[in-house]
Amino acid sequence: MSRKPPPPPPPVELPPRRRRVNFDPAAAAQVRATPERVRTAKKRTEQSARWLERQLNDPYVKRAKAEGWRSRAAFKLIELDERFGIVRSGDRVVDLGVAPGGWAQVALARGAARVVGVDLLHVDPIAGVELVQGDFLDPDMPARLLALLGGAPTLVISDMAANTVGHRATDHLRTIALAEAAAQFALDTLAPGGTFVTKVFQGGSDSGLLAQLKQAFAQVRHAKPPASRAESVELYLVAQGRR
Repeated sequence: MSRKPPPPPPPVELPPRRRRVNFDPAAAAQVRATPERVRTAKKRTEQSARWLERQLNDPYVKRAKAEGWRSRAAFKLIELDERFGIVRSGDRVVDLGVAPGGWAQVALARGAARVVGVDLLHVDPIAGVELVQGDFLDPDMPARLLALLGGAPTLVISDMAANTVGHRATDHLRTIALAEAAAQFALDTLAPGGTFVTKVFQGGSDSGLLAQLKQAFAQVRHAKPPASRAESVELYLVAQGRR
């Protein structure tokens, strides 16, 4: 007696193939998806709700999370580097105001041999980066950073900004004071041919700093990378070719 063949197995549904899409940061900065709204809650002020809403709808925040960068600020250094060639293979880097670590990550990814970072805040460990929690303005801090670096830096980067008090002129002056301290560290320690990058705020009172850097470097330029929010008054000074 012949046996009936077993019924064929049911077809297996394969998940749809993911289409690879190139992310264009310039286009993403202009085009927004349907915005997510955040409601105020008992323990959330209207100001914090607005901040959270902006974060949720920021393409750079989403991209940083997807690519493993510590913060959206990583793209500011990436864009500056693509424009000016800031990070060179084998660089010894000091990152002033390193928290949360996005710039240090970029420096390593772009070829730096050694990175030392300092910040008042605690920073979770980053493989390949020496982290110091402390005040950059402490008199003994420069020597401590140089000892960890093992020589004169070839690149000093600073994304430091003072805590804002809500008064634009005061906030500007306090951030310029940090930029001036960072510049003095760079002038005192940079190897010949080295590069210095620092955040400043628009407002005109950085003319003295600009003049000082122009005397000490072959080329000094202002830049506002696309990743810097349009409403932000921040600019970056890029000084290259330490004399």
